Amino acid sequence: MTIGELLREARLQSGMTQEGVAEAIGVSRQSVSNWENDKTYPDVINIIRLSDLYQVSLDVLLKGSEDYMGHLDESTDIVKSNRNLIRTIVFGVLLIVLILFISPWLALQFVLSSIFIITLALVGIVYFEIISRF
Repeated sequence: MTIGELLREARLQSGMTQEGVAEAIGVSRQSVSNWENDKTYPDVINIIRLSDLYQVSLDVLLKGSEDYMGHLDESTDIVKSNRNLIRTIVFGVLLIVLILFISPWLALQFVLSSIFIITLALVGIVYFEIISRF
């Protein structure tokens, strides 16, 4: 069963409407609808609120849904992704500093083009990392 199906079933068993659930946990009715239709996932705080509201254990909501567990795994991978992103940026900045340090012995055109290429690569990597999270 998907997390959306579990949430819809729990809501119907508790006799609530999407509007009522939305008001009770402080989100929009569209958010509740998107969760129940598996368009988006509730965050961990809202899962806890829903668990309390529906009087359903977190185990039932979390362990009953493989897709949500996968979503949680991906969202916790953001820490690793951030570390890799920081390493890449630090490496790029150090490379630029190195080029600037040895620039008196290099041609100006080489120095400027190297810095431009490294900066462009860093911007591309950062952009790719940010876009791949969505």
